[in-house]
Amino acid sequence: MNEEYDVIVLGTGLTECILSGIMSVNGKKVLHMDRNPYYGGESASITPLEDLYKRFKIPGSPPESMGRGRDWNVDLIPKFLMANGLMGLFEKRRFRKFLVYVANFDEKDPRTFEGIDPKKTTMRDVYKKFDLGQDVIDFTGHALALYRTDDYLDQPCYETINRIKLYSESLARYGKSPYLYPLYGLGELPQGFARLSAIYGGTYMLNKPIEEIIVQNGKVIGVKSEGEIAHCKQLICDPSYVKDRVEKVGQVIRVICILSHPIKNTNDANSCQIIIPQNQVNRKSDIYVCMISFAHNVAAQGKYIAIVSTTVETKEPEKEIRPALELLEPIEQKFVSISDLLVPKDLGTESQIFISRTYDATTHFETTCDDIKNIYKRMTGSEFDFEEMKRKKNDIYGED
Repeated sequence: MNEEYDVIVLGTGLTECILSGIMSVNGKKVLHMDRNPYYGGESASITPLEDLYKRFKIPGSPPESMGRGRDWNVDLIPKFLMANGLMGLFEKRRFRKFLVYVANFDEKDPRTFEGIDPKKTTMRDVYKKFDLGQDVIDFTGHALALYRTDDYLDQPCYETINRIKLYSESLARYGKSPYLYPLYGLGELPQGFARLSAIYGGTYMLNKPIEEIIVQNGKVIGVKSEGEIAHCKQLICDPSYVKDRVEKVGQVIRVICILSHPIKNTNDANSCQIIIPQNQVNRKSDIYVCMISFAHNVAAQGKYIAIVSTTVETKEPEKEIRPALELLEPIEQKFVSISDLLVPKDLGTESQIFISRTYDATTHFETTCDDIKNIYKRMTGSEFDFEEMKRKKNDIYGED
């Protein structure tokens, strides 16, 4: 503890662990601490199942029909889901023409623009050009481009086209789905990046109470734990460590549902993602459903875990997700949580305290990746360059 570090990281959520790994690869001396005895923070995977019942204060123990408790690894905040059953829309001729246009689009070759100015033409006008219907527009914007609202429609189409290209290229790369999901749950991801940081000299301390973040002349200089002080030049942390430096901007409701069957009309898929666009249910925010199962080593044999989430808009959040829950019936057990959406009050460039955002309602990691890249730029003054990080790794350890 009583040492000088370039960066101290508090919390082992995925955002913090990825940044810890990046900073270590970049040659920074990193100390990573968490008050909890486990990795993952609010994005942890809970095992055994008995612990999930305790966490949500469900009386009694899981019934025998749930199988062995240790066969379960339940994500508190699910991300990285595999999508199934989307190909029907691709058969529509107009939509197929649109996707061909997106696939051929090359920002360096104006001949591929076909009369569209990517920096000026709005996405609404692009949809009109290809005569796409409202259902297809909802699907494209929310399931492919992964927008959470329709604000993008009146913005230049450049970013949306690139988002759809990313989806299409990922789909081509991995076969039936553009998404990846780790066996044994998302809790494996923070640990993987923690190991990366350790390989490059990072120091990890779990179950470490944080007594004080020490600030001098408006700038962080260290962290106090159990009477000892570790000094640092920069600090990364999740909002729970600096409640006076974050503000609430909304709430998210999540409902973990245990099922004994796949979701109807998904071809009995072992995993799927369903996005209910805001327009379809007269809301401002999409509703997300993601399902994983025993096939991913996160549930007992024959069992499925479906998680419903959305941004809270009313005083009765459970009613807001009813359209999604109806898709899942019958449900064996539900675990309901409502959490605050917290964001930092400032950029952290003066205090050198860089705070991550809490996880939103989406079932993908696009917004998390944006937060990671944003924090990296604020800390270093430069954009994150994955190729440069790979070169640094290879300089030390050689080519893979």
